Amino acid sequence: MPQAVFDLVRPDPRTTSVIFASPHSGRDYPADFLASARLDPTTIRSSEDAFVDDLFRCAADHGAPVLSARVPRAFIDLNRAPEELDPALIEGVRRVAHNPRIASGLGVIPRVVAGGRVIRSGKIALDEAHDRIATAWRPYHDTLQTLIDESHAAFGEAILIDCHSMPHEALEQAARNGPGPDVVLGDRFGAAASASVVDRIEAAFTAEGLRVIRNMPFAGAYIAQHYGRPSRRQHAVQIEIDRALYMDEATVTPHAGFDAFHERLQRVVASIAAIGRPSERQLAAE
Repeated sequence: MPQAVFDLVRPDPRTTSVIFASPHSGRDYPADFLASARLDPTTIRSSEDAFVDDLFRCAADHGAPVLSARVPRAFIDLNRAPEELDPALIEGVRRVAHNPRIASGLGVIPRVVAGGRVIRSGKIALDEAHDRIATAWRPYHDTLQTLIDESHAAFGEAILIDCHSMPHEALEQAARNGPGPDVVLGDRFGAAASASVVDRIEAAFTAEGLRVIRNMPFAGAYIAQHYGRPSRRQHAVQIEIDRALYMDEATVTPHAGFDAFHERLQRVVASIAAIGRPSERQLAAE
């Protein structure tokens, strides 16, 4: 296991009901995990939302907490349900009803990284899978739930921004009839967040000249589905940002445009954080 599962940056003071979280930006790969992998150190990072934690960490300057995974997605996927265990990877797991995520190798313990490339040969023991869930998945989600509870207690609502990045090639289908999107907002087609919240998040991106679409090809996975309860004033919106805007995907390194994009995103983050301030919510209602 990595020494720490996540980083939590708390603002002082906290002024907004908004929470920013990045479950796929972890890059602390255990040495024994890398030793057992079939993939080189760069390829194994292809499913990682590299640098998303760096891009959104500024939210703490605007009164919002920021929760960022340190444990990598290839080791455990924090955006999957803990029972999504892959019988093709884990000894002793029974086959159940068809689950497309598990079938494609993208359960809570992934069998593959981007492009369907197999992480390791052979299977792992069920005890190891349970240990990863107990020592990585649960602490992350326990902390996330605590932040949501704190939002409700202090502001009467919670707005979770689930921060991700998407491979540029994933946007090719969306771009068939014109320029592709820079950002995809996923609200489970309205089930995970109210339209007014999503509208204001979209406006924050479009104000910076970024093209935004909703729910296609990414509508939100476990986190949006599990935590999004707009009827309880608990909203969850998944944000997917085109990696080509700030990094070289082949080498998993920031490119020359990283700093300029980071500046644009800082303004977006400030606008999103403002959505959850009581004074801003009252003005919007009026």
